[in-house]
Amino acid sequence: MVKTLVCSMVFICFFIPLAFADWNILKQKTYSGLKNYCESWRMNVELHNIRDFEVVPEECTDYIGEYVRSTQYKVDSERATEECLVYLSNSCNLKKDGKDAWIFDIDDTLLSTIPYYKNNSYGGKKLNVTDLDDWMSKGKAPALEYSLQLFNDLKTRGIQIILISTRREYLRSVTIDNLLNVDYYGWAGLILRDPSNELVSVGKYKSDARKQLRKNGYRIWGIVGDQYSSFETPPSCTRGFKLPNPMYYVS
Repeated sequence: MVKTLVCSMVFICFFIPLAFADWNILKQKTYSGLKNYCESWRMNVELHNIRDFEVVPEECTDYIGEYVRSTQYKVDSERATEECLVYLSNSCNLKKDGKDAWIFDIDDTLLSTIPYYKNNSYGGKKLNVTDLDDWMSKGKAPALEYSLQLFNDLKTRGIQIILISTRREYLRSVTIDNLLNVDYYGWAGLILRDPSNELVSVGKYKSDARKQLRKNGYRIWGIVGDQYSSFETPPSCTRGFKLPNPMYYVS
């Protein structure tokens, strides 16, 4: 009897860990479980815990698509831009001498690539850079509403707006036309990648651009971008503000 009980306990102790090891939320059939997983995945992208991903998990592409088309995405963007203005009003001692500067990324910061990613499973397909460039060359990217409001507010305060993008130099003309067509105008500089720096990381490319701006006398008060690589490398600005983007990661 005792021997049988001991054997039973050993059997249970051996198989319970195996059962838990095999447990995976993606194997659960309840919609709430999958939705919670995908929300957690999105949140950890924004927290910069999940990095260097090439594609959105297949199970989450529908969820990510719903998010970037939702009111919540707009509210998240609105809150980020509101915080820029709170910081600017309370913490920035503007000199108003033409050297106060603010940096914006372009894609998914000023212009939206959601129409492109809609046809690419909202990040569920591995990025084809040539295909994306072809889409950009059509100049049809819409403005992001709250970014446009922030852009215009900064202009009224006499801040020099400088755009630093990983778009290639040959897209300069169409990029300018696209920005103007959706009411972005009056920036002080537009920096795009040329063949000499295409092989360096995005972080280094943008860092080098900021170094040059500082050499030119600009005081960079803030940066807005949808990727951490827009502002995490030195020299840093006073503040970096990240807009939501769970569709792709650029390092």
